[in-house]
Amino acid sequence: MSNLSCSEPAVFCGIDVSAAALAVAVQPNQQREFANTAAGHKQLIAWLHKLGPARVSLEATGIYSLDLALALDAAPGIECQVLNPKAVHRFAQTLRRSKTDKADALTLAEYSQRMPFVAWRPPSRAALRLRAIGRHIESLSVQRVRDHNRLHAGEGSASTPRCVIQDLRRSLQAQDKRIRALRRQAVVLVRQDATLSQQFELLTAMPGIALISALHLLGELAALPAGLSVRQWVAHSGLDPAHCVSGASVARPSKISRAGSRHLRRALYMPALVAARRDPHFTAFYQTLLARHKAKLQALIAVARKMLHAIFGIFKHQQPYKGAILFPNLLPTS
Repeated sequence: MSNLSCSEPAVFCGIDVSAAALAVAVQPNQQREFANTAAGHKQLIAWLHKLGPARVSLEATGIYSLDLALALDAAPGIECQVLNPKAVHRFAQTLRRSKTDKADALTLAEYSQRMPFVAWRPPSRAALRLRAIGRHIESLSVQRVRDHNRLHAGEGSASTPRCVIQDLRRSLQAQDKRIRALRRQAVVLVRQDATLSQQFELLTAMPGIALISALHLLGELAALPAGLSVRQWVAHSGLDPAHCVSGASVARPSKISRAGSRHLRRALYMPALVAARRDPHFTAFYQTLLARHKAKLQALIAVARKMLHAIFGIFKHQQPYKGAILFPNLLPTS
């Protein structure tokens, strides 16, 4: 959403965001630094107001940039865009060789002035909270797998002290309890929001997606900017194909770009695996790819990408999943 009161910005600003500081550059050659805190955000906004209506560009850097983007979006006289770091990196290669915080800020200011502007649209507070809970559950689950592997290795070795075995068991029990509590909180949050609740019901009606997967998927998808196309969803997930062909001598196998959210890719993995085995339409699609001599992992990635297309469709049209619509030219296996 644009907050500018005039048709054209007076200044073009770039902000390089780190955990502790904001390196700020304004064209042609003004630079400042502010703390990456609520107070520092207020000081930055006050400084920009003195300069005039501003167009600001910053990279998406997770939690470090989110609060700043929210503050800039709410400020009058400032329009903000949050950029994919890959796009900024490609743009920067045309301008400079050095990489410092100040140089990155200058590059972003140049981007604000030269490149087309796409206003950042903040997700709802409920969506942001759900994403935060989902990612915390994900980190706890990763730690639980590590501790489970340590326990398995420890129980198989006579040299492991009993106190270590007992501590690992207590740690696993505590992690299970925390994960269950966080999932309950996530369900409560979803039920309190009409849009999230409807999307949750649509997700859990899809093959391969149960409560746990639906919470993780919804947390990632609900926080995406409104108005994206399905191709942009796929690009955000990093499941879009990356080709490498040059002349007649270079023709490497295609692979996924991975230039997107690893959280969304991870949330799609198990649903895709289950759908490829249980849903007749996805099974037929998966088997067709195997018959074309695709590797099993390649076929599973294609299933995950198709699932993302299906989710986009059911959210857009607010209609339950129908395999015949997703695969109009493919007969399901019996």
